[in-house]
Amino acid sequence: MSEVNAPEARRQKPGTPSLLRELNDRAALDLLLTEGPLTRAQLSERTGVSKVTVSQMLARLEDRGLVMVAGEQAGGRGPNAALYSVVPSSAYVAGLYVEFDQVSAAIADVTGRRVADISVDPNGADDPVGMVRDAMGQACERAGIDFSDLSAVVIGSPGVLDPRTGAPRLAVNLPTWHEGVPEALREVLHTPVVIENDVKLAAMAERACGVAAGLDDFAFVWLGGGLGLAAVMNGQVRRGVGGAAGEIGWLPVHGAPLPAGNEHPSKAGLQAVAGGLAVQTLAAEHGFAGATPADAIKAALADLADNPRGQGGAFMDELAQRVSIGVAAVCVVLDPGLVVLGGPVGKAGGAQLAARVTAGVPRLCLAGPTVVPASVPGEPVLLGAMQAALAQARAGLLGSLGTVSD
Repeated sequence: MSEVNAPEARRQKPGTPSLLRELNDRAALDLLLTEGPLTRAQLSERTGVSKVTVSQMLARLEDRGLVMVAGEQAGGRGPNAALYSVVPSSAYVAGLYVEFDQVSAAIADVTGRRVADISVDPNGADDPVGMVRDAMGQACERAGIDFSDLSAVVIGSPGVLDPRTGAPRLAVNLPTWHEGVPEALREVLHTPVVIENDVKLAAMAERACGVAAGLDDFAFVWLGGGLGLAAVMNGQVRRGVGGAAGEIGWLPVHGAPLPAGNEHPSKAGLQAVAGGLAVQTLAAEHGFAGATPADAIKAALADLADNPRGQGGAFMDELAQRVSIGVAAVCVVLDPGLVVLGGPVGKAGGAQLAARVTAGVPRLCLAGPTVVPASVPGEPVLLGAMQAALAQARAGLLGSLGTVSD
């Protein structure tokens, strides 16, 4: 080594051991977060480092209060191996689903275990910040934690969100949502708060643990009171320049009135053909009534089961034709291999509706995707919000493992 390069080498060398420790600690913590309790031998196998190094990694993580012994794993001869896990209380997250008639909230520890679930009626509240704060207060009280214990809060909400600021631009069912809501919530809750479109969260929940599990490209069509689309491409949801990608209720449809700008198309475009009100009207024309579109569909399916050639089948055929128009328009642009039908109408229609749409789309365009009903149990939007909040909290924990000096 020349004399000129020697000082530079001396400057770089002291940082190497601490950097390696940081990378090793992050790798171990990431594995424990994603795969659950592991033994030292399992961590050694997955990280590719020696058991001695793993023991040092675990000792450092234990000193930080991030890892603990969670039990033992019985083996062959010799003592049982200790199982290590992330300390559950090292971070808490909250997910919410805010609708005009209900607010659902859940809190989980960093392992993903839910520790509280609540559902409250907003009762026409015109203060969105107070409404969320009160719901969060009840959830935190039930979980036995304070606002300050939360590492991340993600709120699922209908409407269009500004992709630059995360603020609501247009929320037809929640007219009190306004541009300053995210900042006000962060100030009140003293924790990071993100508002996300409900359909996009439901799609990511489906990708995490539903029929689209592991897929990087698919289309998720929400059928309910309103209509929505989440176009998942390369594992990410397309948002558009103004956050309006996927608002297919505005899609112009032949024979229906044209939508008018930012005015919600309750009686125009695809919304007028396949939205919740249109579904209930169509069901009534075939003799099926229900308090909700989903209830009307369930009544029609019950009739179809008893009489395959009756009005239940005729209604489902017409409903599928209407949904196929929207799905075909999506397929002409995206040509996805899989289309997932979610939302209350998609869930109620189930396999009967999906099969009819699978057959109907190729009659309208060149694409021939597989169409299936959503399969995530429970409330998919709330689940998606929880998953997004967990991802933020876990990234924060990993980021907290800064380089320690030698």
